[in-house]
Amino acid sequence: MKRILHVVSNVAHYADPDHPTGLWLSELTHAWDVFAARGWDQRLVSPAGRRVPLEPRALKWPLLDASAKAWMNDPAKMALLEQTASPDRIDPTDFDAIYFTGGHAVMWDFPDSPGLQRLTRAIWEAGKIVSSVCHGYCGLLNTRLSDGRFLVEGRRLTGFSWREEVLAGVARLITGQNPGSAKATAKAVAKQLSLNA
Repeated sequence: MKRILHVVSNVAHYADPDHPTGLWLSELTHAWDVFAARGWDQRLVSPAGRRVPLEPRALKWPLLDASAKAWMNDPAKMALLEQTASPDRIDPTDFDAIYFTGGHAVMWDFPDSPGLQRLTRAIWEAGKIVSSVCHGYCGLLNTRLSDGRFLVEGRRLTGFSWREEVLAGVARLITGQNPGSAKATAKAVAKQLSLNA
């Protein structure tokens, strides 16, 4: 029997506490359903352990699909989100794959989690599967292998695109390349501020 380790976030809001976020539930449930259909064992881990908040936007029509609804209507599965394991309670040799879920929340607690990096490195170096969906790739970015190289070095990744960030209304990072970009950058800031008004 295969064993899958799903990584979920503990973060409940953006830097501004008035803007809630959390696990994009269907990114967990769709994968869970696929693995469950094969009879595989699954476990949840989060950077801090304990409770996993849910992204409110993912719990509304049309984003709340049948898979996520079924999870929400299953008390046993909802209980899994109340007491996730912390990385120090996980033995990576027990798992055949690690799957990083997404949602904007992960950008705060996945990238700099030494515990998640340890698990990822061990699973990768054992020749097992490392995977991510959407923003979940943030959990891979700072993971170094035993030889000091970044896991992602020389590899192509996919994830949530900038265009999707704009469509989701959370494209808050605006940068310019050099001094000649100041005017264009300022215009981009002004445009975003106008959209947020």
